[in-house]
Amino acid sequence: MVVALGLDFGTSGARAIACDFGCDRSVSASVAFPQNSQDWPTVWREALWQLLIGIPADWRSRIERIAIDGTSGTVLLCDRAGQPQTDPLLYNQACPIDLVELADWVPADHAALNSSSSLAKLVFWQHQLGALPRDWQILSQADWLAMQLHGRSQQSDYHNALKLGYLPDRDRFSETLLDSELGSLLPVVHEPGVAIGSILPAIAKNLGFPSDCQICAGTTDSIAAFLASGAQQPGEAVTSLGSTIVLKLLSQVAVSDRQTGVYSHKLGDLWLTGGASNCGGVTLRQFFTDAELADLSQQIDPTQASGLNYYPLPSKGERFPIADPDRQPHLEPRPAHPVQFLHGLLEGLTRVEALGYQRLKNLGTTPLRRIWTAGGGAQNPVWQQLRQQMIGVPIAIAPNTEAAYGSARLAAFGLNHFRDQC
Repeated sequence: MVVALGLDFGTSGARAIACDFGCDRSVSASVAFPQNSQDWPTVWREALWQLLIGIPADWRSRIERIAIDGTSGTVLLCDRAGQPQTDPLLYNQACPIDLVELADWVPADHAALNSSSSLAKLVFWQHQLGALPRDWQILSQADWLAMQLHGRSQQSDYHNALKLGYLPDRDRFSETLLDSELGSLLPVVHEPGVAIGSILPAIAKNLGFPSDCQICAGTTDSIAAFLASGAQQPGEAVTSLGSTIVLKLLSQVAVSDRQTGVYSHKLGDLWLTGGASNCGGVTLRQFFTDAELADLSQQIDPTQASGLNYYPLPSKGERFPIADPDRQPHLEPRPAHPVQFLHGLLEGLTRVEALGYQRLKNLGTTPLRRIWTAGGGAQNPVWQQLRQQMIGVPIAIAPNTEAAYGSARLAAFGLNHFRDQC
């Protein structure tokens, strides 16, 4: 069996997990990013070397394949040697452009029609810098890091390329985009997990990797976390109960609804569709500490309704399953007893999740049949029972939720688990 290395680059740090899938053994390393960095490429490159060195030498010598995941929509402009020509624009940075400029390049419901998409950032750079040199390239965070290892320019995967305007149902960019002034900057797009090239000889020699170790096309951090869960059948979903509630459902049908932030990633022969609400753990932490959440939850009787009907936003504005930038939190009336208040909040969060899956069903996805749960909220058994009662499908804690493990699985097996499932 393959020995593979997965590297996960998130918003506050990075993690590596090397797995021997033949004997189910693994080792890991992690590094935190400095806060408020002014030079993200240097931070990422140094973290990459620290992670590689952090894997024991006897493991490095056996690693056959490596894949990297990064934050979706984080991009930078480089020359063909990979030298940054701009500061990166991060995943959550919106660009002040008119989205009508993108309308000829992608369908009306495409994920790139968003002010924080990679394509919007590329157009923004064009506005700021004028005509961009044809020998530059736009790379996602994961693409650029992979280039540090294989040295080949303009290589990407169809997960990171989606927000750059890639059309996964057609396996290409549109002709109008390719023929535009920006077409020369676009990458060659591969299926996630396929080998792009061997590790650079100097890195193999200096760090003790096999000379034929393959660097594979990567993915985004959220998809890597889905891959880590082990979900692989149509109708299986992963709910992440973190600061926000994020739903990802494996479907035989691709759906999209730009008004509510729903879009679909290709996953082999299947599609990964979902959305993200602003509700979640961030609301709970406005009122309770972790210790209080654990103690008060034990006093809730989940078989009895709280009698409250909250929509527990942390502040104004919702994305999914209700798209309304002006929607206000609904947290009244507030009972005097904190147990009842928490009970109402957990019920409200559960209703948001249930409505989200209903929204996906209404759009035509494969029917929901099982939910794997990730994130801090997965550890709350009362919340899990409330979800089980309201949503009505089997719900369990995902056996693994580490995005780096998902990237290791991607490197080892590609997307073979998601073929011929229909």
